Amino acid sequence: MNNYTLVRPEHLNHHGFLFGGVMLKWVDEFAWLAASKEYRGCKLVTIAMNEIRFTEQVPNGSILRFNIEFSSQGRSSVTYDVNVYSDRPGGEHEVKVFANKITFVRVDSLGHKTQLPPRKEIQAWSDT
Repeated sequence: MNNYTLVRPEHLNHHGFLFGGVMLKWVDEFAWLAASKEYRGCKLVTIAMNEIRFTEQVPNGSILRFNIEFSSQGRSSVTYDVNVYSDRPGGEHEVKVFANKITFVRVDSLGHKTQLPPRKEIQAWSDT
């Protein structure tokens, strides 16, 4: 699954580049969307992200592509690989700017872990 967003002035840190916390918010949100599409009807919450390392500055006006791919499923948890690419203003190709794994756990109405159903791969992003 791919999601896109535009880096705007309100997303920048005091150095004029994308604030890391904003990047993490988008990673969490877009990965949750992918998980929620695959595990319909399940209440999923973020339980972990692996090592967080910012290696590239992302300037204002960049178009970011978040590529989210299924990685693995446990009894109550599911993990996704997230790779983020930037089309910088005036750039001619995408640059990989961030990568991470994010894990969600299914919880019941009381917040206790509960078993996930078998994964159903999504063929198309429509309700048809």
